[in-house]
Amino acid sequence: MAVTATYTVTGMTCGHCVQAVTGELEQLPGVESVEVDLPTGSVTVTSAGPLAEDAVRAAVDEAGYELADA
Repeated sequence: MAVTATYTVTGMTCGHCVQAVTGELEQLPGVESVEVDLPTGSVTVTSAGPLAEDAVRAAVDEAGYELADA
C-alpha cells in the first residue's frame, strides 16, 4: 500500500532547486514519486511504505536545502 507524506522544504527558489530535491528524494528506497510545489515549498512524497524522517531530512540536506520542522 502506497504511503503519501508532505514536507515543507525551505530555501528552494528555482527549477534547479526542485530538480536537486527531487533527485535526492527519489534515491530513497521505496520512493515511487516526488511532487514539488515551488511557491509553497511543499514536497509530497509517495512511497511503498513509511519513510523515516531522518532519511528524508538527510536527502534534503544533501540537496542543499532544509526540511522545515513540523
